[in-house]
Amino acid sequence: MVQIDTEYLGDLLCRAEHGPSGVTLTTDAPKDNHGQGRSFSPTDLVATALGTCIATILGIQADKHDFDLEGIEISVEKEMTSDPRRIDSLTTEVTMPVRLDERTRERLERAAHRCPVDESLHPDINVPITFHWPETKSTE
Repeated sequence: MVQIDTEYLGDLLCRAEHGPSGVTLTTDAPKDNHGQGRSFSPTDLVATALGTCIATILGIQADKHDFDLEGIEISVEKEMTSDPRRIDSLTTEVTMPVRLDERTRERLERAAHRCPVDESLHPDINVPITFHWPETKSTE
C-alpha cells in the first residue's frame, strides 16, 4: 500500500506528497478549465503515469533479458472531451534507442500494452501505442 496525501492550497493549486519518499508535486487546473496552467493538471498526471509506466515496464524487461534501453523516449498526447469533461485519448509514441530482434521487439510491445496504468484506464479511453525502432541496415 502507498499513501498519497493531498492538500488544497487555494487558487486551484494542490500539493501531493508521496508517503514513502516524502517527494511532493503541485498541480493546477488547466487554462481551459478555470486554472492558470502553472503545473501539471490532474489529468496530465494520468498521461505522465502512462508514459512513465511504459518506460518502467520496458526497463524491467530489458533488465530481465540483459540488455540496455537507456534513452527510450516516450511522448503521450492527451486529448480531452468536454461533455462529460474527461480524457478521450492518450496517443503514445515510443522511440526505442536500439535495434533488437523481431521476437524481442514483439515481447516489448506486448509488455507496453499491458503496463499497470494502461490496464487501469477506463476502456472508453483510446490508448494507441506506436513504437518507432531504429532502422536496420540494409544488406545490399
